[in-house]
Amino acid sequence: MTTRIAESRIEEYWDWIAVALFLLLAVDLLTTLAAARLVGTGAESNPLMRWLLGRSVLVVIGAHLAVVVLVTGCFRLLVERLRRMPSPANQYFALAIEVWLGVLVAVGLGVFANNLSVIVLGGSLL
Repeated sequence: MTTRIAESRIEEYWDWIAVALFLLLAVDLLTTLAAARLVGTGAESNPLMRWLLGRSVLVVIGAHLAVVVLVTGCFRLLVERLRRMPSPANQYFALAIEVWLGVLVAVGLGVFANNLSVIVLGGSLL
C-alpha cells in the first residue's frame, strides 16, 4: 500500500516557508535597520549582516531578495523530492520537513524578539 502525501499538506508547507521567510528576512531586516539606527551597526552580532549594514540599503535589500530566491528554489526541489519519495519513507521525510519549518519559524520569532530587545532596551537578549 502506498500512502501519498496530500497536496493540501504540501501547500501548507509552502505557507509555512513563506511565514519563516517573512520572519527571517522582512521582519528581521526592518527591525535590524531600526536597531542599527538606534545603537549603531556594531551591535549587530551577525558578521554578514554587520558587513551588509555598511553598504547601501539597495544592496541589503538585494541580498535579502537573493536569499528569498535561493531558499524558494531549494524548497521547491525539496517538495519535488517529497512527491517522488516512496512510502513509508515519504511520511518520515514529511515529518522532517515539518520539524525543520517549525525550527525556522521559532528562530525567526527569536530573532525578532532579540531585535526588539535591542530597540526597546538597548541591548541584546543573548
